[in-house]
Amino acid sequence: MRKPPLHKSFLNAFRGISAMVKTERNFQIELTAFFVNLFLIFYLQLSSIDATIILIVSFAVLSAEIFNTAIERICDIVQPNFDKRIGFIKDVAAGAVILMAIASVIVGILVYRKYIFV
Repeated sequence: MRKPPLHKSFLNAFRGISAMVKTERNFQIELTAFFVNLFLIFYLQLSSIDATIILIVSFAVLSAEIFNTAIERICDIVQPNFDKRIGFIKDVAAGAVILMAIASVIVGILVYRKYIFV
């Protein structure tokens, strides 16, 4: 199979992100948190290092959610009926997202506390 031109690859990637925004409630919530963080980065004038840390964990949560959704969709194609093995796979993928979300909250507390509780 021939690879598409680079601009088509980017277009496909952005189409995937757009689909996530339109169809996935958790991604919408996490994207809202991302925009809150962007606002706080500028409002609180975070240092470059602190802003970078916040951005990395924010993008990690969004990426984890995308992977989780992809895994769930693949599982639904492979086995449309209930299967406890598929349920386990979906639960594990969701667990990865919740772990990353918890880590991001902890990082947020550690970073923001020095700007808010001065």
